[in-house]
Amino acid sequence: MSTKIKKLSPSDIVIFGGTGDLSRRKIIPALYYRLRDGQLPDNSRVFILGRQAMSDEEFTATSRKWAKEFIPAKDLNDIDWQRLAANMRYHQLDAKNAADYKSLGALLKDKPRKVRVFYLSTPADIFSLICTTLTECGLMTPDSRIVLEKPIGYDLESFTAINNAVLTCCREEQIYRIDHYLGKETVQNLMVLRFANNMFERMWNADAIDHVQITVAEEIGVGERYSYYDNAGALRDMVQNHLLQLLCLVAMEPPAAITPDSVRDEKLKVLRALRPVTDRSAKQDIVRGQYREAMRGGETLPSYLKDINVEKSDTETFIAIKVHVDNWRWAGIPFYIRTGKRLKDRYSEIVIQFKPVPHSLFAGQEEAPASNKLIIRLQPDEHVGLQVITKVPGPGGYRLKPVRLNLSLAEEFGERFPDAYERLLMDVVRGNLTLFMRSDEVEAAWIWTEQILTAWKNNKSKPDMYDAASWGPETAHSLLAHDGRTWHGGEE
Repeated sequence: MSTKIKKLSPSDIVIFGGTGDLSRRKIIPALYYRLRDGQLPDNSRVFILGRQAMSDEEFTATSRKWAKEFIPAKDLNDIDWQRLAANMRYHQLDAKNAADYKSLGALLKDKPRKVRVFYLSTPADIFSLICTTLTECGLMTPDSRIVLEKPIGYDLESFTAINNAVLTCCREEQIYRIDHYLGKETVQNLMVLRFANNMFERMWNADAIDHVQITVAEEIGVGERYSYYDNAGALRDMVQNHLLQLLCLVAMEPPAAITPDSVRDEKLKVLRALRPVTDRSAKQDIVRGQYREAMRGGETLPSYLKDINVEKSDTETFIAIKVHVDNWRWAGIPFYIRTGKRLKDRYSEIVIQFKPVPHSLFAGQEEAPASNKLIIRLQPDEHVGLQVITKVPGPGGYRLKPVRLNLSLAEEFGERFPDAYERLLMDVVRGNLTLFMRSDEVEAAWIWTEQILTAWKNNKSKPDMYDAASWGPETAHSLLAHDGRTWHGGEE
C-alpha cells in the first residue's frame, strides 16, 4: 500500500438520500476519513439532500450525532470533524419536485467546483427521474459524475429501462455503478496476487485447480430491509452483483492493462461464458433456503417469517450454486458460490482449492494428505493464507499436517485500511472507472440471473428450511458431497 496519498482537486459532492442509512453509516464517515488523511481538499463541498425541513443548527447537531454513532471514538476528533462540517450543508429536496432542483442549482453555481458528483443513495426506481431533472435544470455538466447504488432494477427489463433513461442524460463514462465489494483491499489484492506473482498465474487454470469456493456469510437477519428484501431475496440482493463480480475477478483472463475498459472487458467475457441455467440444472446445481426459528446459547432466534411479520413467503435467504465457466481456462472446474443470512458466522472468503499430488510418496498415513488451498479472506480480518503440507517434527517417520502460511494485512502494514466506500468515492472524484460496473456487465449478469428465476418459476421451487445460526440447509452440503467435496470453513 502506498504511503503517499494523492490529494485531489476540490469537488462538489451531492448526496441524494443524504439522511438515509447508507449515507449516515458509510458515505459521510468515508468523506471524514479522506479529509482527515489529507486526500479530500478542505474546500470541497458536500450537500446532504433530504425531504424533511431542517435548520442549519439542527443539521449541525444531527450530523454530529451521526459521526459519534458511526465513526469510532478513537478516530473522531473535533478539529477534523469541524473541517468537514464547515463545508457540509443540508438542503431540503423532494426528488419529484423540479423547483427544489432549481434552489439546489443556485447553491452549486455559487463558486462552483469543476468536479460535480451526484451520489444517488435512493431506490433505483427514481434514478431516471433524478437524472432527467438534473439535466433539465442544467445541473449536469460535462465533468459531472453519477453514482448509482445497487441493485439497479429488479430484473433485466427494469434494469434496461432505468439504464437507458440515465444514458439519455449523460455518457457511459460519467456513470459509476457502485459495488462496494470491489473496493475491499483484499479484492483488489486478488488481481495483484494473480498477475504480479508468476507462481500463481501459472497454476491458475483447470490443470492445477480442483474447484473454487466463494462464500459471503452473514449472522444477521434481514433487519430493517425487510420490505426490500422480501421482493428481492438472496439471488437478486447478493448473487447478481457481489458474488458474480468476485467470480469474475477470480476467473478473468489477464487484461491488457489495469485500465477501466481493459479490466471490464475481461470480466464481461467471464459473465458471457457462464454455463446457461436450465430447469433441470437448476434442480441439480442450485439450493435455495430460508431460515427458521432456532436456539443459540439460550437465545431464541426468530424465523424469517417472524422477522418480516408475514405468515408465508417463498423468498430465499440462502442460496448456493454450482457454476461453470465454459472457456478454455476453466473447462470442467466448478465454482461453488453461496451466501445467506442468519448463518453461524459472519465472513466473506474466496478459496482456491488446488488438486492433490498425482501420487503420494508418503506411505502409512492415516489418510491422504490434504491438498493446497489459497484462502483469501475479505472480511473480517482481511488476510491471505496459503495452506501447504509439512512434516510434523519428531521421530517416527513421516507424519504430515496441513499448515497455513498467513499474510495479515494489518500485521504486515500496521496501519488502518480505508473502507471500501472511501476508496470508491475518491475514485469517482478522480474519474477512475476501473472498480465500477459497465452497462454491458450488469446486463450480462441480469441475463444469467433471470435464467435462474425462470427455472424456479417453471419448477415451482420452494426454499429448503434451515435453522438460524446454522450453515444453511442440508441440501447445500449435499451439493458438494455429491462431488466428493466439502465446504471450507466451519463445516470442515
